[in-house]
Amino acid sequence: MRKTAPVTEWGSDFDVLDPDYVADPFGIWDELRTSCPIAHTDRRGSTWLPTRYDDVTAIAHDIEHFSSLEVVVIPFEGEEPEEPVLPYGLPPISADPPLHTWTRRLLLPWFSHHRVESYEAMTRSLCSGLIDGFIADGRADAASDYAQQIPVRVIAHILGVSPDLADTFTGWVRDVLEFADDHDRRVNGVQGLLEYFIAEVAQRRVHPGDDLLSELLQTSVDGAPIEDSLVLGAAALVLIAGVDTTWSAIGSSLWHLATHPTDRKRMAQDPDAMALAVEELLRAYSPVTMARVVTTDIEYGGCPMKAGDKVLMNFPAANRDPAVFEHPDEVVLDRAHNRHVAFGSGIHRCAGSNLARMELRVALEEWLRRIPEFRLDDAQDVTWAGGQVRGPRQLPVLFP
Repeated sequence: MRKTAPVTEWGSDFDVLDPDYVADPFGIWDELRTSCPIAHTDRRGSTWLPTRYDDVTAIAHDIEHFSSLEVVVIPFEGEEPEEPVLPYGLPPISADPPLHTWTRRLLLPWFSHHRVESYEAMTRSLCSGLIDGFIADGRADAASDYAQQIPVRVIAHILGVSPDLADTFTGWVRDVLEFADDHDRRVNGVQGLLEYFIAEVAQRRVHPGDDLLSELLQTSVDGAPIEDSLVLGAAALVLIAGVDTTWSAIGSSLWHLATHPTDRKRMAQDPDAMALAVEELLRAYSPVTMARVVTTDIEYGGCPMKAGDKVLMNFPAANRDPAVFEHPDEVVLDRAHNRHVAFGSGIHRCAGSNLARMELRVALEEWLRRIPEFRLDDAQDVTWAGGQVRGPRQLPVLFP
């Protein structure tokens, strides 16, 4: 894994993998908003980091100058195959219109309010079963024993793949998203996902099921079947985008409740508080930063952006902007006006937002129903992942 020099000037040399940024980015964003609201770095290529709500949302909506063809925060370093297995990437998230438009339309029915309601009973049973496994111990890792176990199994159900491979899927997703400076791990994650889904596509052609992967293989667009590379990309996207993001939101929310007893008691004792509380926790602990690539030389906000530069879509910083949110660094469980962009903004707003909300709500409801009182075991043992998705990876807690 590459070792990089620590950051000494955040406005002109930021690093989203710097340990200080991973541990506590909030103060850094506050400083940048007043001193350099669109920071820049040449680490890993010329990259910009907007920190204000208006800038982040404006760039998200400007698909002419800011393309989604490169959405990864840290560029992949290594030899590219002459004929890539996924020439379209992971549509719709890594596509511009018109490819984005029709591939997104294919996925949306699987994440509609009605469809998500059909997943809730399974999700609730899963959460309760996980708690059964550790409640008698009086302690657990709320991240690895609970939060990280939920979305991967829900997504496996939607894709029609074996939940027994949950730990394997989790490893691949973490390799792709978390270990950006570790070339071998990133390659391992990409290859593992692709080889698995290539085999699943072949199997599903012979034995289709009632699942997203089978439906995509049986769908035609403009009279022609969808290319296998597009099916593979969509399957990989659903797994990658639906796993680490949601478990990070669940884990961050549990971290907050473990460290803020007043909020924990309020949510445990007042079920009616849950709806607004979920939105507020999403705002305060938004896990995802995406990227855009500049399509042509442009000056934005006084910044001379060049074609090929990246812009990191800092949705978490936008959600802490005091120009938009009163007391932005406080979690206000009953915050009524909450225009957060935890799920992005513009045409690429998260297609799975209904599912993520349901999983977060149910995970918290079941935890608080069974374990209304809990606290951190040792704050020093809490670890966070950074880069593309920020969330706790170790979260040891104690409870009666």
